[in-house]
Amino acid sequence: MKHKLDIKAGFEYLSTAYPNAQTELTYENEFQLLIAVILSAQCTDARVNLTTPALFKKFPTSEKLAKAKPSDVEKLIRSCGFYRQKTKSILSAAQDIADKFKGRVPRTMEELTSLRGVGRKTASVVINQAFDLPAIAVDTHVSRVSQRL
Repeated sequence: MKHKLDIKAGFEYLSTAYPNAQTELTYENEFQLLIAVILSAQCTDARVNLTTPALFKKFPTSEKLAKAKPSDVEKLIRSCGFYRQKTKSILSAAQDIADKFKGRVPRTMEELTSLRGVGRKTASVVINQAFDLPAIAVDTHVSRVSQRL
């Protein structure tokens, strides 16, 4: 027997069960959130939250991170896994933010996904969490559950 999905009831249930749903990543500004989300790929939010304080203490802005030596960044983010590739991504993204966006994290999907290491999911997290704009971050888990529903 098929069950009819009541979307409104489902939305109301989730809104009540999770009234203030937001990312588990710790951040102080849009730039920190973007870098933390890039680091969170194939890594737990808990591990990223242990890693980013030292990274942001040494490189607090896109301009400072853009000028960092890759080896310095690799040492700081190594525990997040895939650290060589992630270093390339965050250094490139920081450079583009500093140069193309005058040090400000862009607010649109098109601009965010122009940054290395930023796909639609990462952009959606930043758009929603940093700028409080409507965006849904869809990863493989969200996609799988949505298909089942």
